[in-house]
Amino acid sequence: MYATTTDLPVRPAPNETTRAAQQDAMLNPRFYTTDFAALDALHITPENRQMWDDILAEFRRDPNKDHFKRNAEFDADFSGMDPELRAQFIEFLVSSVTAEFSGCILYAEIKKRITNPDVRELFGFMSRDEGRHAGFINHTLNDFNVAVDLSFLTRAKKYTYFQPKFIYYATYLSEKIGYARYVTIFRNFERNPDKRFHPIFKWFENWCLDEFRHGEAFAVLMRSNPELLAGRNRWWIRFFLLAVFCTMYVRDHARRPFFEAMGIDVDDYDRRVIALTNLISRQVFPDTMDTDSPVFWALMDRMWRTTDAMRRAEAAGGAFAGVKVALLKAANVLTFARLFFHRPVTQALPADVRVQPVW
Repeated sequence: MYATTTDLPVRPAPNETTRAAQQDAMLNPRFYTTDFAALDALHITPENRQMWDDILAEFRRDPNKDHFKRNAEFDADFSGMDPELRAQFIEFLVSSVTAEFSGCILYAEIKKRITNPDVRELFGFMSRDEGRHAGFINHTLNDFNVAVDLSFLTRAKKYTYFQPKFIYYATYLSEKIGYARYVTIFRNFERNPDKRFHPIFKWFENWCLDEFRHGEAFAVLMRSNPELLAGRNRWWIRFFLLAVFCTMYVRDHARRPFFEAMGIDVDDYDRRVIALTNLISRQVFPDTMDTDSPVFWALMDRMWRTTDAMRRAEAAGGAFAGVKVALLKAANVLTFARLFFHRPVTQALPADVRVQPVW
């Protein structure tokens, strides 16, 4: 006799945090799939072989193997945290855990689907690190009884197809900007320890070095496959630089109270992080943004203010809300186009691909 649907085990409904992580909103991290055969065809050129071998040796040593372990500070009572700060802290952690877990899933799938020994080993290490990061963040969410159901997310979240070159550009930038974000927050708390409202921030210094190392591997990969950095791909690179910078700028400004609670001026923070990431990117990208230009920052600020007006229009509703939102979206497209065509900084690529953490 066949089992009926009532005989099947009933899974508990996902909590609100998991449902938020599942959504594919414009600024939310996504899950990806790609062309695995194209990844398998990547190669490391002889002139970059020593740098590549050095990076892989660092991954094998696993400097942060014992870093992501909690201590007694995590047992503190955080029930008295300001409700608005708690909500924005949780939103920050959910966005982070989704991004880290997204990488873990994609990199594990790449390792499973390819045979190229260089690339396969790299993505195995990347999946290990991202899974470790995601688990550490999710444990903190569990302290607030809002942990993300990562197994549910794996099954339920939509997967977006990304061309391999888009994976390279986006991953490189997300890792380098992650480094810049984490180290800037960590240094802020060194200067203002009284503003450190949760112990997880103490882990950011070593954590950011994982992000930096990941970016270094992708820099060598792209420099070893120079077609990724030439021709029309230079336009794609500029697009991804702006997409990553604009997403961060808009999302951070929407969380202004969260940054204020850390004693951070969000305008200064975003300018520092974006300028640092842009500078690091010159190791591999022939064109970068002109972050010294006042026009660049004026347009970034316009992007945020238009997005904020769009959110307020959606929240207010009314007969003409849809029209207003559509016009604001069009305005943001125009602003992005102006940023895209703002003269970039062009430089010759350095002979030595690798760079060192600046702080």
